[in-house]
This record gives sequence, C-alpha cells and structure tokens, in this order.
Amino acid sequence: MSAGPLEGITVIELGGFIAGPFAGQLLGDYGARVIKIEPPAGDPMRHWGVQHEGQSLWWPGIARNKESVVLDLKNDADRALARTLFTKADVVLENFAPGRLAAWGLDYASVAPDNPALIMAHVSGFGQDGPRAADRGFGSVAEAMGGLRALMGFPDLPPVRAGISLGDALAAMFAVIGTLAALQERARTGRGQEVDVALYESVFALTESLMSDFEIGGVTRARSGSTLPGVAPSNVYTARDGVEVLIAANADTVYRRLCQAMGRDDLITDERFATHQARGVNAEELDALISAWATQLDGEQLEKLLDDYEIPRGRIYTPGDIADDAQYAARQMITRLAAPGFPAPVPMPSVVPKFTATPGTIRTPGPELGAHTESVRAEFS
Repeated sequence: MSAGPLEGITVIELGGFIAGPFAGQLLGDYGARVIKIEPPAGDPMRHWGVQHEGQSLWWPGIARNKESVVLDLKNDADRALARTLFTKADVVLENFAPGRLAAWGLDYASVAPDNPALIMAHVSGFGQDGPRAADRGFGSVAEAMGGLRALMGFPDLPPVRAGISLGDALAAMFAVIGTLAALQERARTGRGQEVDVALYESVFALTESLMSDFEIGGVTRARSGSTLPGVAPSNVYTARDGVEVLIAANADTVYRRLCQAMGRDDLITDERFATHQARGVNAEELDALISAWATQLDGEQLEKLLDDYEIPRGRIYTPGDIADDAQYAARQMITRLAAPGFPAPVPMPSVVPKFTATPGTIRTPGPELGAHTESVRAEFS
C-alpha cells in the first residue's frame, strides 16, 4: 500500500520547536520521506510539555514518520553533508531566523544552482524581509500581532490563549499548503522556488472581514466571550448534570426547530427573535431562555432532543470524551503507537485529511536522537 500521496518526495527538515516540525509531521503523514536534521542537543521539543521519565509525550507525534540525523552545522564536514542532502532533496523545510542558512552557505541562492528543482520553505516570525525580519517570533507573538488575541476572551478581561499553539499550527499548515502548491508548479516547469511563511501573517490570514469591518464598516471587532456578535443562538449551555453543550441554531430554519424542541412555538413568531437580525440584537434574552430550558435536562437528554430535531450541537469535550466517542472511533481518528521509552502505546491524532486512493500513514513514532545519522551518512556521502 502507498505510504500516501507524497510518496517519493524527500523533505529535509531543519529547525525546532513547533511550526517547522509540525509542517514536517504533516508532510510525513502524506507519505514524504522526512529527514530531520537535529543539533547535537536535539530538538527542544524532545523535552517540552508533559513528560514521562524525561521524555516528552508530544515528541512521538510531532516527530512521527521522521528520520533523526544529528549534524553540527557549525562544523564544515557536517555542513557539507547538509548541502549534499539539499542538492538531492525535493523540499527543504526550515524555521531558523532569516539569514542563518545564508551564514552557513546553505541558503536557496547558494544551493539552487546545484538543484534547480529544490523547493525551500521558510517559516519565521515575521517573514524573510521587512523591518522586523530579524526579530525572534513565537506563535504567541503572532497571535497577538495577527489580530487574534484581541478577539479571544471576554470584553472585561485580558485576552486569553486558545490552549494550543495556534499561531505555530497555522504557520505549519500554510507551509504545507505553500509546499504542495510549489510542487504542483514544479510539475509544470521543472523548477523549484522559495516559500516564505510568516507566523503573524498566517494568523492574520484567518481574520475574515476584520479589516473591511474596520475600514469600511467602521467597526473594530472586540472580544465577545463565547458568542459571535449578531449571531444567535450560538453558545454553550449547561445541562442539569453540568454537561456543557454548544448549540448552533442561528439559521432561521434551525432556530424554528429549536423552538419546537423547547416546546416554545411562541418564540418562533416573537418579534424579538423572529429574524436573524432580531435574534442578534436580543441575543442575551434568547440565551437566557435557552439556558433555563437546558438546565431542566440532563446532558444525554438534551443531546438526544437536539438530535431528534436535527439541531447542530456538540458537547464540550475533554480528552476522556474524545477517547470514548463513537464518531472518533468510526473514523479511526486516534492512533496509538508503541514508542521507545514509554510504558504503553502513545495516542495521537490520526492523519487528516483522509484520502481514498492514497491514504496517509503513521509509520513510525518520533525517533531517538540521531537514530538515522549513520545510515543517512552512508546513503548520501
């Protein structure tokens, strides 16, 4: 069976932390061979987050499907091997500070003459040019400057974090999208190119009509808690037993079905709620009515009733809920992989998206540091 749609593509991954390595993980999921160059101390991700006996539980997932090669790029011989890898690869994926590869003679301009088909994807805080190109940038900074943090949380409290490294993940996904687009262009022309991904721009790209709302509509979007201004009902409601359920019934037809589920047909024609615009204006009153109804039912009762009336809903899931969910199980969305040094298989999200002809695969967990150094040296020296 094919390893995935990118089988036959070789990716050299350099850098550390999250954005670059997550992009490398995705490319590996899709079947690419990913050779990860690590410094002698290893990628810091080996020791980030929750750990088991000094090993990160994050590492087996973010470094899955990769080969670990230890090179000290301050060393002439190791730089020479890296250059050889670059000249034989399809893609180089890096998230060093701009200029670092050039200082080592490994930048695109230096390598491309020997491999004109090479695609080099850069992931950095602020991009490869501009007044802040040399500044260090992390995902949290990108979320702030990309306009996202100003929208997250409640209006009377400071901005909040999403709970995951969202800025890094978005940059990684744009790096993959850009790499795939460049591979498609190369299939037509035979020539590679550079792909320049900035973390803050990756966040900004998802801000919908933020700028047109501001410049043309005269509206500066602000934090609105768990609701979307002007859209109701679409909120989290707590059942009698404490189960939290998100109900999205803002479309007119769905709202009417919700009223029927509540036994409140009178709310269908109530002028406060009869139209989308009216519900947006009177969202607090509507939320109070729905909350009062939801607290009369246990979570399972509430969910069944919503399902009976075909109302979009979703329980606020914890990891335990995810592990027990029938939809996750049917879609095989949790992969458990035996990894060195761990007492049990390590669970991780499976490959997304799903391909019917060339499904992606999770072939190996994150490797031990330098596990493939000698074999790669022998292959490419």
